[in-house]
Amino acid sequence: MSTNFGILTLGDAMITLNPATTGPLRFVSAFERKVGGAELNFAIGCARLGLRSKWISRLGKDEFGRAIYTFVKGEGVDMTDVAMVEGYPTSLNVKEIREDGSGKTFYYRHQSPVLTLEPEEIKAEMFEGIDVVHLTGVFLAIHRKNMDIVQKVISIAKGKGIIISFDPNIRLKMWSIEEARTAYHTLFPDIDILLTGRDEIKSIIGSDEEKELTSLAERYSIGQLVIKDGADGSALYADGQWLHKEAFPVKPVDTVGAGDGFDAGYLYSLLHGYGPEQRLEFANAVGALVTTVSGDNEGLPLMEEVLSFINKEAVVER
Repeated sequence: MSTNFGILTLGDAMITLNPATTGPLRFVSAFERKVGGAELNFAIGCARLGLRSKWISRLGKDEFGRAIYTFVKGEGVDMTDVAMVEGYPTSLNVKEIREDGSGKTFYYRHQSPVLTLEPEEIKAEMFEGIDVVHLTGVFLAIHRKNMDIVQKVISIAKGKGIIISFDPNIRLKMWSIEEARTAYHTLFPDIDILLTGRDEIKSIIGSDEEKELTSLAERYSIGQLVIKDGADGSALYADGQWLHKEAFPVKPVDTVGAGDGFDAGYLYSLLHGYGPEQRLEFANAVGALVTTVSGDNEGLPLMEEVLSFINKEAVVER
């Protein structure tokens, strides 16, 4: 298991409060505290696979901020550029689960600590030893000024020849689809790898037909367009060709974090020289394993767990 490759991401983190009982949130009196956030999940997923994983963020200088910091550091993520700030409470994410299994998520991220991060704080030295920068639309949605930070990140990364990957990760509770589309199309020309859910890309460009997806990749010179399609597997458009890979059969109990895990798996396999089909297989395996465990990042697997899972499935198929 190599630890030579480095990945950097930046974004918010939250304390997730999961209800101890089902029903309307106003009647729930006990919660289980967890840690979540798209970019944070991704960083942890990369670290568990053995990559050198670096996360840039800001946390509230409060008890929840300390809980997140301790947890993520314990996962082996580089926290050098994570600062704790006064006057900005650590964000919360409270879940409601009804008796039929349906649910809602309530975000309390006004005055998020990450709002204190400014473009001038992004320095070239942060990118030493980094091979891939992974960005998501969640960070962009928090505040419009974050586009300036992302563009600063992209500028430095491109100057150093670092691969740039992007996951739209649409959050329509945080901004409108029109705002999201404008931001994404601004970034697409600089993206080397686009990792997106099928429903997401359909919302962005109005279609999920291969012809339209091919046109998007060609128009913006996106070297690898990866479509995450849940139980229907995944697809990759690269070098003028489409490749499809079926999903692994699992009984999902919680799909939260599966997309973040898929991203980590795909980029791990890319950096380690896997071929196109093997990249999709590996990423599908990571995503599938995440769905078998309840929680935002509890199901993100270790490298040996992924290999065991893939080999076991291969034996069954033969």
